[in-house]
Amino acid sequence: MKNLDPDSAINQLITRKQSSRRQMLKRLGLGAAGLTGLNYLASRTEAQAQTSGSNEDVAVLQFALNLEYLEAEYYTYAVTGHGIEEEGIGVSGSGNPGPTSVKENPKVPFADAAVEEYAREIAQDERRHVTYIRTALQSLGITPVARPEINLSTSWNQLARAAGLVPADGFFNPFANDVNFLLGAFVFEDVGVTAYHGAAGLLTNKSVLSAAAGILAVEAYHAAVIRTTLLDEGHGVIDAVKKISDLRDALDGSSDDDQGISRRDGSFNIVPSDSNGIAFARTARQVLNIVYFAPGALHGGFFPDGINPG
Repeated sequence: MKNLDPDSAINQLITRKQSSRRQMLKRLGLGAAGLTGLNYLASRTEAQAQTSGSNEDVAVLQFALNLEYLEAEYYTYAVTGHGIEEEGIGVSGSGNPGPTSVKENPKVPFADAAVEEYAREIAQDERRHVTYIRTALQSLGITPVARPEINLSTSWNQLARAAGLVPADGFFNPFANDVNFLLGAFVFEDVGVTAYHGAAGLLTNKSVLSAAAGILAVEAYHAAVIRTTLLDEGHGVIDAVKKISDLRDALDGSSDDDQGISRRDGSFNIVPSDSNGIAFARTARQVLNIVYFAPGALHGGFFPDGINPG
């Protein structure tokens, strides 16, 4: 991965953003037919209404739990070679339960002891997030959603091809080495931070809001570690990160908010903040666009059957 060179796609993404969005979506094989603009939060049921927590709070927690399952599985497979169930993490609940498919030999052969330690700590945090949110929902009298089907196998090839990391018939394995693992982590971490920021304004229960703020802070620490470590890998990897960032931008809507780890003037960009020093936010729909690899889709990408709405 260190030998990745920038190609014309990078300049096109900078100078002709809208054209590049269409090109990326075409690589993913996406069209407008059959897709809807349904917002996840609108799918919650009246059964979620409880005296201990509002519909909105419950919907946010259930949505977040789906994403935490995804992150916990990725990091846990990377450092142990097995999934979160083998670590004693509960995955049962409401909705459609599913397995996690993963590439062969997912335990990363880490060459850098520091990267391995980062991965191990993040994996532990993400498993704890799963357990915490499940417990919080149960304390509200709500059954947590089950882990939905998660694709950590073929989905990476689709994403890497769309981003231009590999040729149209190429393959990408985030478990192959340190750099690939870090690029895979970059796909998730900024999305987690912006998702929690976007959800904060929807929460009404102060205890739930406080917990969500704490999780957001941890996700932001994770993102900063991943972004900083990737910067140490050199220009080829910085260009690869830019391609992933541009793909996320192409998927989540017309705004140009996502940021790579280097600015146009070549300076480092550890924190993707705005002119006020504030991290941007994503709506639930924007997050789903990214993890489903398609604007308005109801399933796909990392979640072949979609998330469980609870």
